[in-house]
Amino acid sequence: MKKIIILSSALWLCLGLSCTKEATQKQVTPTKTKSVLSATSLATTTTFAYGSDVSWVTQMEASNYKFYNSSGTQQDLFTILKGLGITSIRLRVWVNPSAGWNNITDVVAKAKRAAAAGMNILIDFHYSDTWADPGDQTKPAAWTSYSTSTLISTVYSYTYSALNTLKSNGITPTWVQVGNETSDGMLWQDGRASVSATNFQNFASMVLNGYNAVKAVFPSAKVIVHVANGFNNTTTRWIFDGLKTYGAKWDVCGFSIYPTTSNWSTIDSECLTNMNDMVSRYGKQVMICEAGMDVTAPTTCNAFLTDLIAKVKSVSGGNGLGLFYWEPEAYNSWQGYSMGAFDATGKPTVAMNAFAH
Repeated sequence: MKKIIILSSALWLCLGLSCTKEATQKQVTPTKTKSVLSATSLATTTTFAYGSDVSWVTQMEASNYKFYNSSGTQQDLFTILKGLGITSIRLRVWVNPSAGWNNITDVVAKAKRAAAAGMNILIDFHYSDTWADPGDQTKPAAWTSYSTSTLISTVYSYTYSALNTLKSNGITPTWVQVGNETSDGMLWQDGRASVSATNFQNFASMVLNGYNAVKAVFPSAKVIVHVANGFNNTTTRWIFDGLKTYGAKWDVCGFSIYPTTSNWSTIDSECLTNMNDMVSRYGKQVMICEAGMDVTAPTTCNAFLTDLIAKVKSVSGGNGLGLFYWEPEAYNSWQGYSMGAFDATGKPTVAMNAFAH
């Protein structure tokens, strides 16, 4: 989400602390079950996703932010991104946000622009009225009185309704995330995975209902379960082992990666190891759903992205689907975010050159 904290392995045990993006979660020893599916059998002909999450674009435009190409010519953001090699757009969905941004109406408007630019679309359901991440999975206000069983069924009905709205507006997403950075489940406390086996079962049932709703509306869309810190194999195995044990379904293991300027090479290598393990262990494809680095280090960010894109492409069996930069268009510390990839004049930095292909 908006704030990024990269933590050492020792801090991964601090689930009880307040967390934001790239936050901690409880470690549980995973089972050792191997998937019977072969990695090669999963390979897809889908074009690699050179992606950006630009969910802030309409809000920024409403605040009179403008965007410029590398030559300094003002253009629509989607036009600029397409010229940089971006082929796919990720958009978050909030249930009933107080200011309206990221509700389904706003998402439809942005998705139409992405589709008009010829881009594939990833829809990212937060199942909240605001940011959902490893430290915050707050129920929508309208859902707070629901029983656990009603919450689980509402995941289906809400997902189905929102996707039908997109469909009626001519939008067909290529991928759909059921939850955002669900490293400890979602819709807390009912679906908080670390609380108990019952809560983990609730989370798995929520994921399954989201999966079924996606397939009911868009049978060909790939369903993503997205977790933070895609370099941490222990915690990644914990969440996906649990989902498998309790009967959830998903197609893609999605990750966030936010390294520092000094540790990105190590993080990238650990991420590749983790991605290959997901393919082997669960028979799933993988994707970097969020990536970012300090805007003041664009050359280093370019190196980080170039390397990580190559590593995603090298995943066994061709099962690395793509990489999305998170809110590259955010400049001048928009909303306090400092990991965009546009400079203070509203032009893309050299970091975005990593998406050329």
